[in-house]
Amino acid sequence: MFTGIILAVGKIAAIGRRAGACQLKIDTGKLSLTDVALGDSIAVNGVCLTAVELGAHYFCADVSNETLSRSILNTATVGTPVNLELALTPSTRMGGHIVSGHVDGIGKVTEKKADGNSYRFTVKAPDNLAKYIAEKGSICINGISLTVNEVKGAQFSVNIVPYTLKDTTLGSATVGTEVNLEVDLLARYMERLMQGKSAAYDQGGITEELLQKSGFFG
Repeated sequence: MFTGIILAVGKIAAIGRRAGACQLKIDTGKLSLTDVALGDSIAVNGVCLTAVELGAHYFCADVSNETLSRSILNTATVGTPVNLELALTPSTRMGGHIVSGHVDGIGKVTEKKADGNSYRFTVKAPDNLAKYIAEKGSICINGISLTVNEVKGAQFSVNIVPYTLKDTTLGSATVGTEVNLEVDLLARYMERLMQGKSAAYDQGGITEELLQKSGFFG
């Protein structure tokens, strides 16, 4: 588990392709790995990866076909900058929100404009994720815990403060940049819980009929 508070920006140092899947070597930059052991989890652009090899300033991790299909790691190249966060410990400050590192899909930046001393980003999420994104709820973009300011259909906006622009990969993001998205865990579980006993048989998720049965509208 993670908090969505980025500790450092690293970069892809090498990519080994293996029958569709791959192994990444990550240069961790200023991120210290002194208390990291083989098998520990590290979030790379919000993707939870397992360290299978460790060096003083790098680690290697295997990336499955499933992860490649759902994240922008599929288009990463040597030199691509990545946001890094180590897994939670009992003493970690919970500065963001609970992040699993299991990316739900890929979004795209559709607008970036100055808003005071920060920037407002508008991101288009995949249509199937729109129902999980709520105004003033939490969203994880490239591993960064952010608050949703506004939602219009499958598009939502977030404000990025100068510190986050400077110390994460969002500083170089422009219109058209693809980003990893992880929706709030509570939203995913709420959908499943609302299905009740029918969850064992129903594959449709939340529907208008289900909302009516649950008393959300007449």
